[in-house]
Amino acid sequence: MKATVLKLRTYGDECLRKVSEPVEQVGVAERILIAEMFKTMYAEKGVGLAAPQVGVNKQLIVVDTGDNPIALANPVIIEAKGSAVMEEGCLSVPGGVVEIERPETITVEYLDANNEKKVLECSGLLARAIQHERDHLIGKLIIDYADPQLQEKIKAYFSQSPDQ
Repeated sequence: MKATVLKLRTYGDECLRKVSEPVEQVGVAERILIAEMFKTMYAEKGVGLAAPQVGVNKQLIVVDTGDNPIALANPVIIEAKGSAVMEEGCLSVPGGVVEIERPETITVEYLDANNEKKVLECSGLLARAIQHERDHLIGKLIIDYADPQLQEKIKAYFSQSPDQ
């Protein structure tokens, strides 16, 4: 088992199905959480992490696809273009992989780690990662995109897991 800074929540944890509250202001506490989320994400070899995945139901995500690490509070997708299908995994559904169709390019508004309002247009893996993590903020998981047969397999696996 990898050592993580924060405890990852996995499928079946109620925290993952709650709609997260907006961040009123990105202050000291949020910046500490952002730093801990990045450490946890890197320890688990992920490219993104949402606060609900570590038990905090706040609209806060971190993403690093290899270019620039980015933290987004209250991310809102204001434009989406194109379409692409790709397999996605999730740190909260270990071993689960689902093909998901998402917009290829998005424009997202958010507050950054300095509490400044930003707008970012991105595509490819960064756009996909932001959309994936944003799903966590509304209580949605990759399993929700799976066909019913795969959903049942994942549910059965986690109902037998000793970690639950």
